[in-house]
Amino acid sequence: MERLVNTVRPYAWGSTTAIPELLGTAPTGEPQAEMWMGAHPGAPSRTDRGALNELIASDPVRELGERAVEKFGPRLPFLLKLLAAGAPLSLQVHPDLEQAKAGYAAEEAAGIPIDAPHRTYKDPNHKPELICALTPFDGLCGFRAPVEAADLIAALGVDSLKPYVDLLHAHPEEAALREVLTALLTADREEMAHTVAEAAAAADRLGGDHAPFATLAHHFPGDPGVIAGMLLNRVRLQPGEALYLGAGVPHAYIEGLGVEIMANSDNVLRCGLTPKHVDVPELLRVVRFEPNEPAVLRPEASPSGEEVYETPIDEFRLSRFVRPEGAAPTDVTAATPQILLAVAGSPRAGGVALGPGESVFVPAGEPTELSGVGTVFRATVVA
Repeated sequence: MERLVNTVRPYAWGSTTAIPELLGTAPTGEPQAEMWMGAHPGAPSRTDRGALNELIASDPVRELGERAVEKFGPRLPFLLKLLAAGAPLSLQVHPDLEQAKAGYAAEEAAGIPIDAPHRTYKDPNHKPELICALTPFDGLCGFRAPVEAADLIAALGVDSLKPYVDLLHAHPEEAALREVLTALLTADREEMAHTVAEAAAAADRLGGDHAPFATLAHHFPGDPGVIAGMLLNRVRLQPGEALYLGAGVPHAYIEGLGVEIMANSDNVLRCGLTPKHVDVPELLRVVRFEPNEPAVLRPEASPSGEEVYETPIDEFRLSRFVRPEGAAPTDVTAATPQILLAVAGSPRAGGVALGPGESVFVPAGEPTELSGVGTVFRATVVA
């Protein structure tokens, strides 16, 4: 078992206080957006025996187990994070596995440098995600019914948005959503900036369901993603609730602290709320224009006390243990690799004491018990 030393990423949208409060450290005044736990080469966790990615590479079967290596190759297929949004993240979508492989191969063949600003596919992998709230967590996810989006936009009373309202009443619904998103992202930028400014003032005045979009416009003035965001469902998670984000589903996080787990990939196609490159043709190819209500996940308890967040993919499996005073030790030995993350209390993983925000990597097959009082998230794979 290896205690992990993890990197905190200072992205501009990060909260200045949420991660320090969890860790019990003094804020630096700088944004602290994500704390990464895993073997991602961009910021691998460190152990007493070296970087976790190098440790795994030196003996994949020992660290990951035969089943995981056979299924996912000689790498840890997930990345676990603490994510602290103090400002909105970009409106984005992720490709499925086939799209990622094809897109990566095409950009490699075209000789586009991996770090080029206009490069879309950084690797040949998909990026399903799960976010579990530690505090009230606000976001946007998946398309609303077009008529609901039409009503929300119409209530702003902005004349230049009336053509979009009319389009959203058309059928079929998928075609209406596609046409409106395409029009928003390809509109004249100067004209759209005026429209967004007018819409933002109206949203600020109206408040209620419109308030989040005034917030978006405050952070991204003139960005068409402010209006595009109104096509999406607003989701408000309470602590312990989670949201699974599959391929093709547009989403944006607005504010809150959570535990996030994802397949190990950097493939993001942005739709707005960003100064970064927006690849409109590829985005429109990847987005799934299907209106549906996002399903808020609540953990399913097992007799052992493990509460599992069920998802339809195998690269990761997230669960938690909420351990009260006097609880008997729980055997969490597994044939797959694990990261155990404490978020409350003072639990122990084997002989390692964990405070909030501290974590360990457990190689496949290593006998491990959880004991003590507190809440521990368990990240592993299905193999």
